Amino acid sequence: MRRGQLIGLFYLNLATLFWGSTFVLVKDSLESLVPGQINFARFALASLFFLPFLWRQERALWRSGVELGALLFLAYLTQTVGLQYTTASRSAFITTLYVVMLPLFLGLLGHRLRWTVWMAAGLAVLGVGLLSYDGSPPNLGDLWTLGTALCFTFYIWRMERHARRFAALPLTGVQMLTVAGGSGLWMLFETPRWEADGFPYLAILYLGVVASALCIWLQVMGQRSVPAPQAAIVFTLEPVYAAAFAYFMLGERLGAQGLVGAALVVAATLVSQLQGGKPRPEQITPGVS
Repeated sequence: MRRGQLIGLFYLNLATLFWGSTFVLVKDSLESLVPGQINFARFALASLFFLPFLWRQERALWRSGVELGALLFLAYLTQTVGLQYTTASRSAFITTLYVVMLPLFLGLLGHRLRWTVWMAAGLAVLGVGLLSYDGSPPNLGDLWTLGTALCFTFYIWRMERHARRFAALPLTGVQMLTVAGGSGLWMLFETPRWEADGFPYLAILYLGVVASALCIWLQVMGQRSVPAPQAAIVFTLEPVYAAAFAYFMLGERLGAQGLVGAALVVAATLVSQLQGGKPRPEQITPGVS
């Protein structure tokens, strides 16, 4: 495996680790803020770090950043609406179906993917299912969350293309601005709660600086060298990291089923590295420069 690809995998794993730490913070923040407020606050804060890099950028970069930002915003929107009707565990499982949707979509486009991608995708879905399964019946929230998985499918796919064309800092900044703008419009349809005493300042600071600004930049950097299907498999480690944080921070323990699921997800990431090295040309999205 090439050094650049190893570094890219490190970036993606680091971003996934940080994302796995956010579940507790978001849950606590919802006690004093509505979803639109949380997303607006975190992405508006994240945008501030990238403003100096947006000066005199080419229109093509702005178009690409807005495209990615719109997909990211829709993913957050559909996931939040879905969580009003379904459980967090089912939402986590359905969201990670992008690990299967992405290779299926690439197959429709004529891409030939290695058998390791399909095997790793299957292991990842099975593992997340064991981690997340709660036995509840299907509901409307599941349908909304399928939209989340679809948005992330296109987001990861398009990120592979745009991350190789543009500098990471301005591309990340345009995405942050786009999600912040969409979240601001989203708040118009909610009943906001502004309570200075109960405002989760530290949680929003972490969500904005680390989980948004840093993590999306890490994803842009990582997907420069890691093909989209492989990146999607790495991202399925998020519920594994979340379970680890829940254990150390909240004392929550995984049962035997959860431990098997976590092991399968880890195995999926290892399988995805088999036959590594330089990606085949057909693995790379056409038009990437």
